[in-house]
Amino acid sequence: MAKESVLVVDDEREILELVKYNLAKDGYAVACVSSGEDALAATRSTMPDIIILDLMLPGVDGLEVCRRLKNDPKTAHIPIVMLTAKGGEADIVAGLELGAADYVTKPFSPRVLLARVKAVLRHGAGQNEDDAATVRIKDLVIHPGRHQVFVKDKPVELTATEFRILLFLAKRPGWVFTRQQIVDAAQGDDVYLNDRFVTDRSVDVHIVSLRRKLGCVSAYIETVRGVGYRLHDE
Repeated sequence: MAKESVLVVDDEREILELVKYNLAKDGYAVACVSSGEDALAATRSTMPDIIILDLMLPGVDGLEVCRRLKNDPKTAHIPIVMLTAKGGEADIVAGLELGAADYVTKPFSPRVLLARVKAVLRHGAGQNEDDAATVRIKDLVIHPGRHQVFVKDKPVELTATEFRILLFLAKRPGWVFTRQQIVDAAQGDDVYLNDRFVTDRSVDVHIVSLRRKLGCVSAYIETVRGVGYRLHDE
């Protein structure tokens, strides 16, 4: 049975050939483009299951490609793995906050890249219809499939991590979750990400940012001292 389709975006021919060879060898249907403009056009016309995206592209760079795709309801659900030589912390954070699912730096191991792709796809495939259903709690509305949040019908811009944390809490209103449970939910099941971008210490920072952005419904997120956090169900 054919595996998922992958769009690889990189302006280096050698990288394109290397990534395409390894993915195709594992059974994926692979398409390649070398510019940001072509990446946007190819994504909207073919709707790949996952995108491997270089940041340093001619014309429209990778971060802008990611931003546009994640802001478009038709393509926001497509996971993006960023593949780039820009490995600084600021670049990693920028990519993840725009909605990238993972981040691989050059030079890279094809086996590691393949493992990351599998993990991201597995995480997406593990979502059932309940995961995609709209979550409504009084003045708060969350659209998982469209990756959108509304407070009193006004859109709220959240980072990818903030969105996952909020959705995790909102799916079990009234339940108390430990910081480690929230970390696991925010990172998914990719072992390569564990304790790398989200930690139990940083959960508090994400919660503070969430409350600030949620404004008048910030009190929905309640701190349970000595345990963790929950979202009000009353």
